Amino acid sequence: MKNERAIIGGLLVLQLILWLGFLVHRAPRFAGSLSGGILAVLGVLLLVVPPLIYSAVKRIEYVKQRVTARASLGTLLNWHVYTSIIGSILAILHTGHRFESNLGIWLTAMMLLTVLSGFVGRYFLGYTAMELREKQDLLNRLATEYNKIVGEMARQPTAEIAYVASHNIVRRALNSFVGTEPVRVDATTPLSVRAVRLTESIADLEYAIQMHELLKRRTLHWLVAHIVTSCAFYGLLIFHVWSSIYFGLRWFK
Repeated sequence: MKNERAIIGGLLVLQLILWLGFLVHRAPRFAGSLSGGILAVLGVLLLVVPPLIYSAVKRIEYVKQRVTARASLGTLLNWHVYTSIIGSILAILHTGHRFESNLGIWLTAMMLLTVLSGFVGRYFLGYTAMELREKQDLLNRLATEYNKIVGEMARQPTAEIAYVASHNIVRRALNSFVGTEPVRVDATTPLSVRAVRLTESIADLEYAIQMHELLKRRTLHWLVAHIVTSCAFYGLLIFHVWSSIYFGLRWFK
């Protein structure tokens, strides 16, 4: 996942650099040339076919049963991600950096937003969910260890327990402002100190989990944004292809 995210991130940076190329380069006639037309066709195929296949497999049960017997849904999603970003790069090369018409500008903008929102939904949300699971597992382990220590301390003098309780109140108040250090204990560390440090770490983890869940709920809006920008992009793309054919192709002229 990490290597894949780095590759896609690099392709996004390349896409951004190519898009900003209009600041230093413009080829007004390249889009309608044979080379520009080939890039356009390849870009459209990569931007349309894999996403439609993935959507059909994901939402149509009959198609899903037939296709997933040979290729998993995760594999199709990876194809969708790679082909979309490569197709968008070819589409930008096809333009020759000639962003003069409103249709071309909006089409390029919707394409970039669609790719960006897809990247956020695919990798950022997945990374957040993975981090959340790891923190919850760690929280369970710390809670189990803390319960063991509390059981041992129940057999010790009440003064030590009172110390832990009072110290925890102060440390919990400070956790929200300065944070805590990782738990570092060994067999010689007093139970009271171990309990305090575990409490600090548990408090920090609970706060971090709450923030992750809040962030995840807010970033779920990116899925809606991806669907909306995709619909707008495909609508503009259909009109762009129709207008190119209607006003005449000059690929062989």
